[in-house]
Amino acid sequence: MRQEGKANAVARRFAMCLMLAASTAAAEPQEAGGKISIEELLKSGWQIAGYTGAVDNWSTFILLRHPSETHLIQCRAGYDVTREPRVQTNCYRLR
Repeated sequence: MRQEGKANAVARRFAMCLMLAASTAAAEPQEAGGKISIEELLKSGWQIAGYTGAVDNWSTFILLRHPSETHLIQCRAGYDVTREPRVQTNCYRLR
């Protein structure tokens, strides 16, 4: 029964991560060419390879991979009701 509770908690956290990723408006450029959103990355074939909560308890790190690319993209996405815009993102390429 305890394992089932852990599995549900992981599933809820993953669902929250996906909702946060889909709701992000814009991210810093992962390439020199302008801003790009996590939603655009997902639509262009990038896949979520992993995620974790950050130490600050308001943000999540999302690791993205693309089958035809040799690099990964890491995005930090957070939600803060005291800031405007409330969703803050920062994406960059990992080599």
